[in-house]
Amino acid sequence: MERIGKICIVIFLPLFILLLSVELNTFNEEYYKKSFVKNNVETVTGKSLNELMDIADDLLDYLKDESGEEILKSNFNGREILHMMDVKLLFKYGYILKDISLIIILVSTFYFVFKGKVETLGKTLFYGIFIWWGAIILLFILSLNDFNKYFTYFHLIFFNNDLWILNPKTDLLIQMLPEDFFMGIFKNIVLLFFAILSIIQVLAYIFMKKGKSIDGRINKHKKVF
Repeated sequence: MERIGKICIVIFLPLFILLLSVELNTFNEEYYKKSFVKNNVETVTGKSLNELMDIADDLLDYLKDESGEEILKSNFNGREILHMMDVKLLFKYGYILKDISLIIILVSTFYFVFKGKVETLGKTLFYGIFIWWGAIILLFILSLNDFNKYFTYFHLIFFNNDLWILNPKTDLLIQMLPEDFFMGIFKNIVLLFFAILSIIQVLAYIFMKKGKSIDGRINKHKKVF
């Protein structure tokens, strides 16, 4: 059981943090505004910044499942809407995986604390998380060299059609959200992921160093009862 708990912590805690980082950055409206200005989207689309923000709000409401496809019909064509339906489904699976990950993390953490193995929990977190550091840093470096290549791989893996291939001359969705938009949001996701991961590793180091005394108090308390 302890080995299973360790595996669950190492896999699902960083996964939860990654999915949380994706969610927080995806729904950061301020980033959209900055991207529209930076990428000169007003000129490309012929729409004002306020209009673009209203459309972005509609997109985000749709991804949050606060509205249906009808909210997209006034600004996007059929192909764009079908692609957004695929994206929404992907987010739905992401929400489910994030919630499942959180439950597994809480159950695994409770197991280690209840068994008086806080030191083991600290060691598992501190050392196990380094695997994710290596994997994400490697992906980040590769994406910086050729973001389009790995962005294409992402679509090929997660979508079973070519609806994501849009025309920048005619399709508003790609005009509003060009490759630079996704490069920027990917960097923000990685940075937030590393920031939260670093905080957790600091806490894990403290648990690792002070774990024996904490475990001793837990086991002593259990004997009393």
